Amino acid sequence: MSYLITGGCGFVGSNIAAHLIARGEEVTIFDNLSRTGATLNLGWLESLGKFSFIHGDSRNPFEMEAAVRRSRPSAIFHLAGQVAMTTSMQAPRRDFEINAGGTINLLESVKQHIPEAAVVYASSNKVYGDLPLDLEECALRYQPRNCPDGIGEAAPLNFQTPYGCSKGAADQYMLDYARGFGLNTVVFRHSTIYGGRQFATYDQGWVGWFCRQALEILRDPAREPFTISGDGKQVRDLLHVSDTIRCYLAAVEHIAAARGMAFNIGGGMSNSMSLLELFAHLERRLGIKMAYRRLPWRLSDQRFFVANNALAAKVLGWAPAMSKEEGIEDVLVWSQAQSV
Repeated sequence: MSYLITGGCGFVGSNIAAHLIARGEEVTIFDNLSRTGATLNLGWLESLGKFSFIHGDSRNPFEMEAAVRRSRPSAIFHLAGQVAMTTSMQAPRRDFEINAGGTINLLESVKQHIPEAAVVYASSNKVYGDLPLDLEECALRYQPRNCPDGIGEAAPLNFQTPYGCSKGAADQYMLDYARGFGLNTVVFRHSTIYGGRQFATYDQGWVGWFCRQALEILRDPAREPFTISGDGKQVRDLLHVSDTIRCYLAAVEHIAAARGMAFNIGGGMSNSMSLLELFAHLERRLGIKMAYRRLPWRLSDQRFFVANNALAAKVLGWAPAMSKEEGIEDVLVWSQAQSV
């Protein structure tokens, strides 16, 4: 098969590309190299094997169409996007142009040239907004009283913040192009994805970011405290990137059954973790004290989101395999290697 990965030099994209290159598949990567670490990921991929690289921007319809027309892939993983809520608040139009506009550019190109291709889109749990759940506040986390298996796809959509609006619009366009034009689109509403080759920042990639803070404390216990937003009890489920790769490939394999569907995708309840629980784990693992100071809550920051993976298990035959403890260890090992 042949694959086109938009945003293929980002965290998830580069990991999927590496997996496909190792399998000997025909891979085309489309990326504008604007993200932190993208150039480093491109160099890493070049060391692994053969693939095609197109330097382009999804906001440009001509560049997007040229990439689709040139690669004519069997499957597309649409990962190019603006990924941070805080950035969307600073530049809402840019956020819209990348996430919503870039997605329309891809869909129109697929409709015109390769309507039979499978298209898998990386959406976000932010399409559900604040999720006003019945929560119990515990010592280290918020715990829901009425959804013990996590959040399913029946949760009402509620776009909030420019990021939530742009991702939600792209999410709905993906589904509508399946209904209206017969395209083979699938939407994944992701919780937290983490793992190696994630060049995390203060506003995106929280597991990697706080693992990095822990390693810096290990080197310098007297360093200034880092900051967190909110009280640290907010909960997400952790999905290692290796399980994410399997999920994307499962969508292509089961595209006839999955087309036109949206799936909540995450590590599930057994892999859920709050910030404070992550800090406690890192303190035990590294023998440090995670000193931090609190900032106000971020706008539309869900107190709790854990994906219920039941639909993905039923339709795609997929479930996460890596535990959060194994995954965090992988992040620590990769992060330590980068700081040498």
